[in-house]
Amino acid sequence: MNQLSANAIRRVYVSLALLAILLVPQALLAQGCALCYTQAAASTQRFIAALRSGIIILMVPPMFLSIMFTVMAYRRRNTFNDGVGVQEFADEELASQLRDH
Repeated sequence: MNQLSANAIRRVYVSLALLAILLVPQALLAQGCALCYTQAAASTQRFIAALRSGIIILMVPPMFLSIMFTVMAYRRRNTFNDGVGVQEFADEELASQLRDH
């Protein structure tokens, strides 16, 4: 019964997310101002290349931070599990008692 309700809740969330995506106006997704568009359209190839390079350069730090946090979370995923730190005890009897509980 509990598994059924979890699946039902998951389906409701997915349905609401899809509905929200369909209802978002196309203008909100573009996020482009008229001045930027006009300047880019009227510019030379050199300016367009510089603009593309700038966009790539601005994308690198957030991507690096996201990858770094993902790697840190992956490496520390078992930090709070039971039994972690039991190896730190020099007394084997105490360590075995902690493992049993």
